[in-house]
This record gives sequence, C-alpha cells and structure tokens, in this order.
Amino acid sequence: MKRWLLLPLLAALLPLQAAAREDDHAQWNADIAAFEAADRAQPPPSGAVLFIGSSSIRFWKTLAADFPEVRTINRGFGGSEIDDSTFFADRIVAPYRPRAIVMYAGDNDLQDGDSPAQVRDDFAAFVRKARAVDPQVPIAFVAIKPSVARSALLPKIREANALVKAYAATQRGVDYLDVFTPMLGKDGRPQPKWFVEDGLHMNRSGYALWIGLLRPWVDAHGR
Repeated sequence: MKRWLLLPLLAALLPLQAAAREDDHAQWNADIAAFEAADRAQPPPSGAVLFIGSSSIRFWKTLAADFPEVRTINRGFGGSEIDDSTFFADRIVAPYRPRAIVMYAGDNDLQDGDSPAQVRDDFAAFVRKARAVDPQVPIAFVAIKPSVARSALLPKIREANALVKAYAATQRGVDYLDVFTPMLGKDGRPQPKWFVEDGLHMNRSGYALWIGLLRPWVDAHGR
C-alpha cells in the first residue's frame, strides 16, 4: 500500500489509541478527583515530600507523624500501577511542586502480567514526566516488597528490583531504597510478621521497618 494511502488510516487511529490509553486509567478518575477536591478544601503544603503509588502508600495513614521533620503529601491510590501515577502526574504531581518524591508501586504491575523490564521502563517514564516539571527533583523508588500473598512472584520481584536499581544508578538524583532484603527471612522467603491477615498489606511492624529504612533519604531530601 502506498504511503499516502496509509496516512489517513494512521490519522484515524491516533484518537482511538489515545482513548484506549485513557480507558486504561479511567478506574482511578474518582480517586484523582477526590485528591483534587481535598486540595481545594485544604491546600497541601508547598515544598513537601510527595509519597505516591499504590496501596502501601495509600494505607500509610500515619505518614505525616512518622516523618515529623518534613512536610509530606500522601497520594497513594490502592491497586494502581506505576503508569497510573505517570498518567495522572499533571494532576497529582505537578501542582505540588514537591521538594522530593517517594514512589512505591510495581507489585500490582507484575501481578497483572507486566514483565520486570516493563516495570523498569514504566518507572523511567515516571521519572521523565516528573523531571519535565522540575528537572532537579530527587526521586526514590521503594523496592517492591516480598509479600506473602505474592510469593509466587518472588523471582520476578527480584528481577524488577535489580533492573530498577541498575537504572537508578545511571540517573542523577534517582535512588533505589531497598526494603526488599530486610523484609525477607533467613530462608530468603517472605515473612508473615510484616503483614496483616491478607499477606499483602503491611501492619504497623512493616511500616516501622520502612520508616527506619526511608528516614535517612527523606530527611536528607525533604528539608
């Protein structure tokens, strides 16, 4: 087929592709709208550390008290994947002009069939989106945790974490924070003691471990 015959077809497909991408993220519209409503009711602090990602962030209800030396914003929406945060970054990253960003996501991605390389690539895309707003903003990726409920994914989690760590090492101001290794038992397996009954979401002991591991980075970049 001649190239000039393909052009109208490609032009017709572009809006459909854009609509399909938006449909992929539509399930979170209500969550994002709720964040925006909360921002209007009580504007968040400027120069805060933005915590963003999936349910491990969403359920971190004591976040502000756990890092009292810095201002924090919690924009976790449970069940989300890395590319959801990227898609909505214009609404839940850019307006805050954060001093630093902490992301936890990736295990939902693997559970839903993404490859470890896709997790790395999606995080890189998030970094590019955030850096388009502020080229200097420090960004930390919290390692995908070894949950009991998703122990079958452990090889893929290890690979994804290794790929993200290697990527972060090539980027200025991007860090990989290893919570994966300290959460494993001596046998190298996930430990139930960090989790609530579902084996997926963390209990207070799990968050206490994270606080100690994240605090040096948060304090260094959030003040």
